[in-house]
Amino acid sequence: MELLARIAKDRIGVLIGKGGDTKQAIEEEARCKLHIDSDSGEISADWDDDSDPIIRLKMPDLIRAIGRGMSPQRAIQLLDDDVHLRMYDIRDWVGRQPNQIKRMRGRVIGRDGRIRELVEELSGVEIVVYRSTILVVGDIESLAVGSAAVERLLGGSEHGTVLKFLEKEKRRQKIERQTLPMHSERQVTGSTRFDDLVPGLAAARERRNQRRFKGIQVDPEDETAISEMMGLAEDEHVRYEEE
Repeated sequence: MELLARIAKDRIGVLIGKGGDTKQAIEEEARCKLHIDSDSGEISADWDDDSDPIIRLKMPDLIRAIGRGMSPQRAIQLLDDDVHLRMYDIRDWVGRQPNQIKRMRGRVIGRDGRIRELVEELSGVEIVVYRSTILVVGDIESLAVGSAAVERLLGGSEHGTVLKFLEKEKRRQKIERQTLPMHSERQVTGSTRFDDLVPGLAAARERRNQRRFKGIQVDPEDETAISEMMGLAEDEHVRYEEE
């Protein structure tokens, strides 16, 4: 049996779900059997023989996410290869004073949740604020940007400064996504146009490649093969000049 994580007792019911439905759904998705200790909050798993090793590595994050306030329906995405979790403890930034923790929660969430919504929209992550913990979930690219924004907010940066940073990153990513396909297309079409400008270039290139291939495989004892290798095409000739 493998210990996955320890969660708060008031989150055990969320993990189990009504009639055990949530627990069963997670077990089927991960191919394991969950064992829940209601006294200690420890969550362990017995794995099937055909369980995915990647899911085994990611399963603790799923349990931690549920234990830290994320709904199981949203946390299940953490089993996907491309989705990752980053977790912040507000106490690491402002200490354990309740007023400071509450103030920092307010900075990250914003009035009516508007700041959190904007960070999620501009970076592509999901953010959960639960007690003194902040969860950031997303793919590698969005997680890097979203986490940087959260860290700036925790570090005291103004909301406007953080939002400008996110807008700049979003524009940069958009330009990069557009530039790569255009560059690939330009490489392909450029070669084709050049071949069109020089009649016979493509055929000559093909003959050269064939001769190189033959040159590698030719039998030095086969005079006919050597003669064919050394032969010139109709549009090729050798010219000798004195220096």
